[in-house]
Amino acid sequence: MSAGTLPLVNACLNGLSAVLLLAGFVLVRQRRLAAHRACMLSAFGVSVLFLVLYLYHKIVVVKGVNTPFPGPASLKPWYLGMLFSHIVLAVAVVPLALVTIHRGLRERLDQHRRIARWTWPIWMYVSATGVAVYLALYVVWAR
Repeated sequence: MSAGTLPLVNACLNGLSAVLLLAGFVLVRQRRLAAHRACMLSAFGVSVLFLVLYLYHKIVVVKGVNTPFPGPASLKPWYLGMLFSHIVLAVAVVPLALVTIHRGLRERLDQHRRIARWTWPIWMYVSATGVAVYLALYVVWAR
């Protein structure tokens, strides 16, 4: 996999995570708990793969150099706000997802539901904004 394809692969993994999260949400509303569990564990696996590839890209490929925002200067504050919230919430979602999954697998369903009400929207936001960051940097304002 070349350095140029890693951002696309990572965006696809974020997008797939969002699709799995949405499917998991719909499935739990339909009381299809086994399918819900499969979707949510798959979303977690996809997110872990994303994190491994993202860290590899940042540490090994680009050696910590950040990609500058190539869009119009008037949109840079909006982009930086989205990026900042994405990063902060991406850090927060890791322990939230781990606790939520643990409680679900241990069938502590009241506790699982209580934390999942926070975890799911944060995780969905992180996945969706991950795709948005990619689009802003590599598609909409590609250099």
